[in-house]
Amino acid sequence: MSVDSSTGPLTTETGAPVADNQNSEAAGVGGPGLIQDQLLIEKLAHFNRERIPERIVHARGAGAYGTFTVTADVTRYTRAAFLSEVGKQTETFLRFSTVAGNLGAADAVRDPRGFALKFYTEEGNYDLVGNNTPVFFIKDAIKFPDFIHTQKRDPYTGSQEADNVWDFWGLSPESTHQVTWLFGDRGIPASYRHMNGYGSHTFQWNNEAGEVFWVKYHFKTDQGIKNLTQDEANTLAGEDPDSHQRDLRESIERGDFPTWTVQVQIMPAAEAANYRFNPFDLTKVWPHEDYPPIEIGKLELNRNPQNIFAEVEQSIFSPHHFVPGIGPSPDKMLQGRLFAYGDAHRYRVGINADHLPVNRPHATEARTHGRDGALYDGRHAGQKNYEPNSFGGPAQTGRPLWVSAAVTGATGEHAAPSHAEDNDFVQAGNLYRLLAEDEKERLINNLAGFIAKVSRDDIAQRAIENFRKADADYGKRLEAAVQALRG
Repeated sequence: MSVDSSTGPLTTETGAPVADNQNSEAAGVGGPGLIQDQLLIEKLAHFNRERIPERIVHARGAGAYGTFTVTADVTRYTRAAFLSEVGKQTETFLRFSTVAGNLGAADAVRDPRGFALKFYTEEGNYDLVGNNTPVFFIKDAIKFPDFIHTQKRDPYTGSQEADNVWDFWGLSPESTHQVTWLFGDRGIPASYRHMNGYGSHTFQWNNEAGEVFWVKYHFKTDQGIKNLTQDEANTLAGEDPDSHQRDLRESIERGDFPTWTVQVQIMPAAEAANYRFNPFDLTKVWPHEDYPPIEIGKLELNRNPQNIFAEVEQSIFSPHHFVPGIGPSPDKMLQGRLFAYGDAHRYRVGINADHLPVNRPHATEARTHGRDGALYDGRHAGQKNYEPNSFGGPAQTGRPLWVSAAVTGATGEHAAPSHAEDNDFVQAGNLYRLLAEDEKERLINNLAGFIAKVSRDDIAQRAIENFRKADADYGKRLEAAVQALRG
């Protein structure tokens, strides 16, 4: 229940009116304070506890509500109700973020941007948790904690260290493609409105007949792509650390609602095994000439949150939040995230985080047998808390959300299967060769400026060799630029 706090007297947390909010109780004029001062103790205790642990990654973020509108018939591919007819609208909440920075970091930095989208559908909430790049640095979730440790503060120096970053990237050649994205022109978007979003992973769609399709999501900004050079970003980050958050909020306030054209690439399941790249490898894209993106909808952001802590900081997203007709794929990074995201929010916000207004379903009702825990709101009253029961409680449907996948072979620590054109460098080289000459020059300069900070020659040389394997010219120019800076 919402409360109008704009009228009536100031009160304590329990509703008692406050007589004096300027002076705490004391034992006589000039005397020591008294522990019996209910308001003082309450305010200080609440203040000490009014933050929750920030996200380990994606801590720095901004969000807005909006609508997703279906513009094409996709019922031959998926039975998801929110995609069931052209013109259908679904309420959404989108949280943008940077990855490596802390909650108080600047927005205008060279870092991937999170693109976490919640659809409040009539079949439950569907979360699509992606980035502003179609690929990522690694392909197996077991490497994710190690990767993030290299991006965060060193345990000894307390700073991000170039040695750690390039040591890991050099020893993880699958990162070459994403690093090329990150240090190119799109590595620092000018705003959240002027960048694309991607689901990045491969997901399953399944239709009423049980047919399976693999899909990739693309959100193409209708505002146009705009980026910052490194020098422009350095200036903006110092002058206005909140630049991206401010731009998003103010654009919605003035009615300039940002929009994205939503597209999907669709691969019939039977084609996956023999595709030239592993279609479930997060370090790879599906070239558009193989699977052209098709438009399916429009996303518009049109309402700002009223309280950043309640609606942005406490918002939770998990790629495990599927709805009927949509499911996971064998992508090993996605498989790890299916656990890790929900677990992070259970720790960070609490076991009942899904009861909060921003997180609970808006177009249906959650009917579970989960009870109790911190901040449980008693919503179930005296209903039975088990299933099956004969008292009319919610029961299973018997129909899975997605189609099960056949598996064979022995359990064990297996590398992902290799396809005809799979290697760690081919798509990074393709991306480099697509760039115009001035784009290549900026890419080389951005990479060289960071690699030159590495203290050990062997780490720097190993990093350069990965780019040389992607394209000979790429490596040659990068090596010369690094040598010029290192002397």
